[in-house]
Amino acid sequence: MTAIQVKICGLNERASIAAALDAGADFIGAVFYPRSPRSITAEQAKDLFAKMDHSQTKLVGLFVDPSDDLLRTVLENVDLDLIQLHGKETPERVAEIRENFKRPVMKALAIAQKEDLSAVNAYESVSDMLLFDAKAPKSMKDALPGGNGLSFDWNMLADFKCARPWMLAGGLNVQNVTEAVRISGATMVDTSSGVEIKPGHKDPAAISSFIEAVRQI
Repeated sequence: MTAIQVKICGLNERASIAAALDAGADFIGAVFYPRSPRSITAEQAKDLFAKMDHSQTKLVGLFVDPSDDLLRTVLENVDLDLIQLHGKETPERVAEIRENFKRPVMKALAIAQKEDLSAVNAYESVSDMLLFDAKAPKSMKDALPGGNGLSFDWNMLADFKCARPWMLAGGLNVQNVTEAVRISGATMVDTSSGVEIKPGHKDPAAISSFIEAVRQI
C-alpha cells in the first residue's frame, strides 16, 4: 500500500505546529472561520507560518463560504499551498476561486448517507481534491461545518470511484484511524478534534501519536 498522507487541521499554537512538522505531517491546516474555536486571523497566520518549509509540508487554509476580500487578505499575509472550502460553495464558486486566486482547491463534502456522495459529480471537474467529512445532524446545536468529532460509515467509500484525490475526515483519532483506512481505502486522512485537549487547543503528543499510527498502516 502507498504511504497514507496525513493532514492535521486547525493549528493555531506554535507547539502544535512544531509537533505536526516534526512528526512529518504532509499537510497542516489553518482555519479562517471566526465561528470556529480554532480560527486565526491573517495576521496571526503570517506570524505562525512565516518560516515554514513548504517543500516538505503543504499549508492548507480552511474557509467557509469566503468572500474574495477575505481570501485576498489571507493570501497577502501567508503563502497557502491549498485552499480548502468547507461551506456551501457551489461548483461555480469553487471554479471561480480556483481561477481567481491561482491556488489548488479542495472542496469538502458533508456525508451522512450514500446519496450524499452524488454531489461528487458536480465538484470533480472544478476541484483539485475532495474531502469527505461527517455531516452534523440537524439536532446538533451549534454544529460547525467540520471539526465536530463526528464520523460517518466508512463502508460507503469502500468501492467508491472518484476522478480526484480525496481525503477522509470526521472523528478520526489514534484509536480508529487504522480501521478507517482499512474500511474506506483512504490514501489521505485529516484530523482536528481527534488530537485536541479541548476545542481549539491541540495536544502535541496526540499529534505525534496520530501521525505515527498512520505511518504504521
